[in-house]
Amino acid sequence: MDLGLQGKTALVCGASRGLGYACASALVAEGVDAVIVAREPRALDQAAHTLNEQGAGRVIAVAADIAAEEGRVRALAAARELRDAAADAGFDIVVTNAGGPPAGNFRDWSTEDWMRALNVNMLSAIELMRATIDGMIARGFGRIVNITSTAVKAPSSYLGLSNGARCGLTGFVAGVAREVAPHGVTINNLLPGTFDTARLAANFQAVADRDGVPVESIRDKRREASATRRFGTPEEFGAMCAFMCSVHAGYLNAQNILLDGGTYPGTF
Repeated sequence: MDLGLQGKTALVCGASRGLGYACASALVAEGVDAVIVAREPRALDQAAHTLNEQGAGRVIAVAADIAAEEGRVRALAAARELRDAAADAGFDIVVTNAGGPPAGNFRDWSTEDWMRALNVNMLSAIELMRATIDGMIARGFGRIVNITSTAVKAPSSYLGLSNGARCGLTGFVAGVAREVAPHGVTINNLLPGTFDTARLAANFQAVADRDGVPVESIRDKRREASATRRFGTPEEFGAMCAFMCSVHAGYLNAQNILLDGGTYPGTF
């Protein structure tokens, strides 16, 4: 299926590895020109090199902290590089993605811990939307995909910081997405289940350390709890993200797409 994205521009956050990289890869394969952002320069440069070798879309790497204003300014300015400094340069697609806050017991979290989580996993995404959405409206096309968490639908006690911040972003999106929809702009959230990434391994390790058990037992237990008896692959996640950004997904808006193999037991 041709997703109709040839020549579009995208900003993909947290794209040096894992699910962010998978989203960038799927978009670039469709001919999207992308600015990829992450904090670690070496891994990001390697990711950009690999993506540019695909030979479809052009990729520019910006090593920056997207949760900081200075990082956002640098990432957003790179849109002009993709469009040779055109006056109307802007992103047609924005994929927000930031590593989740640490797991733990809510009794141990300070106000500073909460503010940091809110900034990274809620406010930074809102700021990126604020900076790009009017340009999308003016061009008559825009796709914003926020990579959030299954915690939005099935909160875990040891991920309380993530529960709070990501649910806050979800509530914000529910309102603004309906405001911009008449202009060809959609905003949706993509909720990853158990995908085989370094982040998942870190979460397993946190639980193993808390409970004093081998991490392999945590991993095996989680795998068996999955409806598919396996973890998802980053490539599957990237493909879903690319479709949500496509011209075919214009009627998909203000939704929380849970990609977990059917493991979540609820009806809604």
